[in-house]
Amino acid sequence: MDETNRLVLSGPPALSELRLKKFSKQVPGIVFSEYVHVLECEKPLTSEERKLCEELLDYGPKSDLPAKSGSLAFTIVPRVGTISPWSSKAGDIFRISGLQKVSRVERGVRWFIDSGVAPSTVDQSILFDRMTQQCLESEDFSDLFVRTKPRPLEVIDLLGSGIKSLQKSNEEMGLSLSDEELEYLESSFSQLKKNPTNVELMMFAQANSEHCRHKIFNSDWSVDGQEHLESLFQMIRHTYQMINGKNILSAYSDNAAVIEGPNEDRLWVDGSTKKYVFRREPQHILMKVETHNHPTAIAPFSGAATGSGGEIRDEGAVGRGSKPKAGLTGFSTSHLNIPGFRQPWEIDFGKPDHIVSALEIMLDGPIGAASFNNEFGRPAITGYFRTLEIDDSALAEGSIRGFHKPIMIAGGVGVVSQEHVHPQPFPENTALVVLGGPSMLIGLGGGAASSRSTSEGSSDLDFASVQRGNAEIERRCQEVIDACCSMGVDNPVLLIHDVGAGGLSNALPELIDDAGSGGLINLRDIPSADLSMSPMEIWSNESQERYVLGISEEKIKIFEEICQRERCPFSVVGHSVSDGMLRVDDALFDENPVEMPLSVLLGKPPKMHREIVRESQARDELDLSGISLGEAIERVLQFPAVASKKFLITIGDRSITGMVAKQPMIGKWQEPVADVAVTIAGYNSYKGEAFAMGERSPLAIISPEASARMAIAESLTNLISADITDLSRVVLSANWMAPAGSNMEDQALFDAVRAVGKEFCPALGIAIPVGKDSLSMQTRWKDNAQEKSVVSPLTLVSSAFAPVEDVRLTKDPVLVDAEDSCLLLIHLGLSRLGGSSLAQVYRQIGSEAPDVDDPKRFKQMLEFILDLKRRGLVLSMHDRSDGGALVAILEMIFCSRTGADIDIPEGKEVLPFLFNEEVGFIIQVTDSRVASVTNECPVRCDLVGRLRSDEDVSINHSGEEIYRASRGQIQTSWALTSYKMQALRDEENCAREEHSLVSLSRHDDPGLSSKLSYDVNLNICDSLIVSGARPRVAVIREQGVNGQQEMAAAFCRAGFDCVDVHMTDLSTGLVSLSDFSLLVACGGFSYGDVLGGGGGWAKTILFNSRLRDEFSSFFESNKLALGVCNGCQMISQLKGLLPRSDYLPRFVRNRSEQFESRVVMVRITENDSPWLSDMQGSVIPVAVAHGEGRPEFELRDHSQALFKGKHVAMQYVDSHHQITERYPYNPNGAAQGLAGVLANDGRVLMMMPHPERVFRACQNVYQDQEWKEDGPWLRLFRNARKYLN
Repeated sequence: MDETNRLVLSGPPALSELRLKKFSKQVPGIVFSEYVHVLECEKPLTSEERKLCEELLDYGPKSDLPAKSGSLAFTIVPRVGTISPWSSKAGDIFRISGLQKVSRVERGVRWFIDSGVAPSTVDQSILFDRMTQQCLESEDFSDLFVRTKPRPLEVIDLLGSGIKSLQKSNEEMGLSLSDEELEYLESSFSQLKKNPTNVELMMFAQANSEHCRHKIFNSDWSVDGQEHLESLFQMIRHTYQMINGKNILSAYSDNAAVIEGPNEDRLWVDGSTKKYVFRREPQHILMKVETHNHPTAIAPFSGAATGSGGEIRDEGAVGRGSKPKAGLTGFSTSHLNIPGFRQPWEIDFGKPDHIVSALEIMLDGPIGAASFNNEFGRPAITGYFRTLEIDDSALAEGSIRGFHKPIMIAGGVGVVSQEHVHPQPFPENTALVVLGGPSMLIGLGGGAASSRSTSEGSSDLDFASVQRGNAEIERRCQEVIDACCSMGVDNPVLLIHDVGAGGLSNALPELIDDAGSGGLINLRDIPSADLSMSPMEIWSNESQERYVLGISEEKIKIFEEICQRERCPFSVVGHSVSDGMLRVDDALFDENPVEMPLSVLLGKPPKMHREIVRESQARDELDLSGISLGEAIERVLQFPAVASKKFLITIGDRSITGMVAKQPMIGKWQEPVADVAVTIAGYNSYKGEAFAMGERSPLAIISPEASARMAIAESLTNLISADITDLSRVVLSANWMAPAGSNMEDQALFDAVRAVGKEFCPALGIAIPVGKDSLSMQTRWKDNAQEKSVVSPLTLVSSAFAPVEDVRLTKDPVLVDAEDSCLLLIHLGLSRLGGSSLAQVYRQIGSEAPDVDDPKRFKQMLEFILDLKRRGLVLSMHDRSDGGALVAILEMIFCSRTGADIDIPEGKEVLPFLFNEEVGFIIQVTDSRVASVTNECPVRCDLVGRLRSDEDVSINHSGEEIYRASRGQIQTSWALTSYKMQALRDEENCAREEHSLVSLSRHDDPGLSSKLSYDVNLNICDSLIVSGARPRVAVIREQGVNGQQEMAAAFCRAGFDCVDVHMTDLSTGLVSLSDFSLLVACGGFSYGDVLGGGGGWAKTILFNSRLRDEFSSFFESNKLALGVCNGCQMISQLKGLLPRSDYLPRFVRNRSEQFESRVVMVRITENDSPWLSDMQGSVIPVAVAHGEGRPEFELRDHSQALFKGKHVAMQYVDSHHQITERYPYNPNGAAQGLAGVLANDGRVLMMMPHPERVFRACQNVYQDQEWKEDGPWLRLFRNARKYLN
């Protein structure tokens, strides 16, 4: 490439001072890092064009930056031949800004080291991802844009060399094929009279991996020499057959299960007018739960991110297209071993070099999962976290139980229309389409890799199998799917599948096979960001954010137009044929990498047969001698399965969509103890969906059957705190993890599945229509000469789902202030401590596990609780699970900041009663109802506590007080583990400030509250709506924006006509802002925030003449405009277009250095904005969810001018309603609590909080008793409507 056509521009620091300090501890010698941008230009740039490039690449904070020092040692750039996701988004910005000469822009990172440090002593591997990047020791960018030649196809000489050639390829390629499968391939290709290609072998290995084909679950079994008549999968299907599939529309045959949902108003964008319209229709509920365990052990951020991203695609790819709605996330790891916080239950067993520690997994993995959910725009609103690492006498020497291979769970619910639940067959010549990002050499062989136990393969193959995520492109894909689905029966999509394990080599064959056809694929029509890839790598790589679709031949033009509007990449890669063959042509090499019948690929390779001979293991009984109650309480409260999970929760956006009614954080003090997640069916509805999780893996060391029953029981005891009408509406997802392969572990799996599928669930009348398995849950390695292994116990993660009648009627653990009330324990009567948190914190397991011995009594207990709730007798409730009844009561106290006297019933031993984890409920009832509840209860009912007027907790036994401490002291201990993790990961002072609030009394910290200067229940627009006049609102979005739907819903409620306006509509002249009375720029991650929050979006407007004129004319016309979150960030950077706006700040990285999702309070300032009329002085709770919300001013005078000129709209306040900079009352460190600003005499409002997500009372996590249907933020939207009258 001509040097004159390549431009290198230095960028801002790559790491903040805090991140640099933390990173330098990992890599000693590193003192500074900065971005560097390399531009490939078709022609030399003019000076004006170069200046424009420099302006576009001027982003990030300008203050509080680390000083540049040291000498340049390494430069990290994208791997030669690849195009990075950053590049594709930045390239879009450059093109829209008029820089057509710039064909590509890439970003690298320069690393500087201390002058006294030799580069050879620095561990480069930590600096970059070797799958997608390379390290340059001398800064030579000449190869960065080189178009490398593609690697060739390989043919295996089966016909000449026989099965040995397959065995060699199996080992070298890491295919994990069994001997029987190799024999099957030898026979099949011999009959076809052709040598297989490496493309066909890799494809077969992925399509027939344990991960994809569930071979163990479909195996034949013999038990003690007797053939068993059913496979594991057939036993699971038995649950469905026992209820005759009642209310289940789809099971076992698609990406997710579907159950009947309610008839409600659903908000759509009309395909022709682009108006938002409500249509009343069935909103069927879909659910899916996946695992991504192996990748998370290797690269936690990417593994967990793509785990969430892959499951989201499953939810969007049901039938002919569907929509993800809300998610869940869970982790099981070995013990954390937090530096400086070692715990007595932790052991130092070691690990293999190529997997990361449990601590690293829990610092990086949850961020990966949360970031993908956040950027895509799906709230993740429930989950679990467990650690386990303990000796087990049943294992061989050198082995322990634990989760070195972690469990990473991703799941959730979605919605699908009646006409899209089931696919349609493909007519001849149906277009086969790949939608989404390009192919890259990442995630190769992931299906096979996830089917191996960790350390069984090579570390290179392990790392190669980890995918990398790009949530913004997946969001664009979903927008295309939504647009297609909005067409109803005219949807051009006949069938859709996501691209996951095995890449296109699995997805396209499954697509055409499910449609009853064959397919002809043109390999070189598959979009690729790496031209060096071989045919096998193009066909089988697992690049994320892709879907495959069958599109009606006559509707392909409509589909193309939708994709072009969304700027979503797609390619027609082939067409369907009727002969059942799969052919892949390679025009470049004039070869056929694949030519085989689908029946060979997806037919019936040899079925596995497994044998078990029953064996039993003797377990030591628990030894509780010498354990003091105070020490036991402290240990259990700091045990990760029991301790506060706040560090895992505030990083995830839990209010996006405006359809969340219940999420983990509850009460005035927002503690993470909710039992259930609840979403709302629609913006005009109180119906909804509930889901909850259960997991009790330690019990499986004692009894696999008990562990499985208890996992399901826990998911149900969590679920029924929501307004579930009947248990018959509940369905389960069962995710099975096991270290299959030995007699003992196979017996555990078989017995647990049989207990659930043939006995427990049928007795409850509950089906399991969806699930997943991961059966290689062990890690093996050599430590010097010693063989070591960490073997997980059998684990069932149960997720329960059900429709909800009224989302407002969920009963949560927040205690009601009522002096005449008490706490009752509803339970089945036993107090077994085996596998409990108490046992584990003393490095024990025990011999008797809690269990649901009588499913009938358990079902009676559930139905009794549901009946009490229907009758209004339950004031608050919490299930008993990890930590036992004591922890359940304490968590109710924590989220209510009260005290309690806890009474141990007569005849009960202290530790077993307080800490056993048998199924049960703590319910709060009034004294007047105690007798009737006790008399009616079909199981055991004990009075166990009363509230106190102070905040002390006392425990009493046989009339004596045996323990007493303040609520603040106990809760500080419970919150300590979360604080330690947060301090390691985020800005330490922020973590300390938040932790210090836990000990404050309710007087010193009153929690969330509201103070309104207006009547929240008064509709000031009633007469305007009756008149029929509805001003038009342009609901503006850019690629990556994800908050437009709830914004439109809020404006529709206030009496507006809302129109979906993509920036493509404005840049092409299809739509003009002059046709609208008001514009709103919505929240999200425009362009993935590659040039800073809202920066790329703003610059495409400022540097595109058509867009600049559109926005300038609109603002000069003195119309109303609103920017929220990403829209706020964007509008605040349009200073040159906004009248009287020189003082506006930019919004940069939060002080905590973390994405913050919180409910905070803001005070509306004295101002003249029509948006905030009559709201001045009000203090209102509101959702925030952003990573870049801290205002940064160009000049200090601008801040002063903002406040003096009444340009401040709102400020963050603390629980006493005082303006604050203290975290987390102020979530981003904004000086003087600045939360929103005004321009153009108040007609333009920019705010970081999200009023559109909480315009209904039921969307708010804190609700004042005076609020009825409307939330206080609806007044903002109604003020706009009144102003435009």
